[in-house]
Amino acid sequence: MHKAPFIEHLEVMRRMLLRIFAVLMGLMMIIFWFKEEVFKILLAPKEHNFVTYRLIERLLHRMGNDFVFEPYHLDLINTQLSGQFMEHLSISFYLGCMIASPYILFEILGFVTPALYEKERRYLVPTSLLILLLFSIGAVMNYFVLFPISFRFLGTYQVTESVHNMITLESYTSTFITLTLSMGLIFQLPILSFFLSKIGILKSSFMQQYRKHALVAIMIVAAIITPPDVFTLVLVTFPLYLLYEFSILVVSRTEN
Repeated sequence: MHKAPFIEHLEVMRRMLLRIFAVLMGLMMIIFWFKEEVFKILLAPKEHNFVTYRLIERLLHRMGNDFVFEPYHLDLINTQLSGQFMEHLSISFYLGCMIASPYILFEILGFVTPALYEKERRYLVPTSLLILLLFSIGAVMNYFVLFPISFRFLGTYQVTESVHNMITLESYTSTFITLTLSMGLIFQLPILSFFLSKIGILKSSFMQQYRKHALVAIMIVAAIITPPDVFTLVLVTFPLYLLYEFSILVVSRTEN
């Protein structure tokens, strides 16, 4: 008698996991099939005329500055026999997971919601959607700001002209994925602040009092994940600090 509900839960979970697996595999196959289009988008940030650079140049031109980014060209290389095929598979998997994340979240919510109290359900859906939104914003910021600038700086940096950079496809994709995940996680600061506030650990007054300390900490984090130049540091620090201010707002709303 006591085992029946547990077995039923396992069966529901099994069907849920099978649906998630089927959707993920389907997306992976589609992404794998459209190889040219996918890698054209993925490799675009390494080009000297990437859209971010053009937008910055147009903005500066409107301000009366004729600054133009210096052109550069870097080819990616492959050093292993199965390297390109394995990178194709891994990119298909990571992109499939990212695209399928709303559906995966929907399935998980459908599985756990019946076991929650009404008050917990009220918070669960909007919080889950906000997690997806914030992660997406972090990923977009990495694609258009952090990664292209990082690649430009590190890819063209030379200790001496006699040493040339030869960047592998594996290095490119692993750095891209790492920075995307890092920015997606960093952008979860409001969610973390919300939960710390709900359990009584974090107060908005504390966050307001230590604004300057938070700014220094954010600059240190930005310095770790960005190239060592002031322009990129400011470009990454500014939205992260806005995220901190948004977290203060979230915590203050929670306290009311």
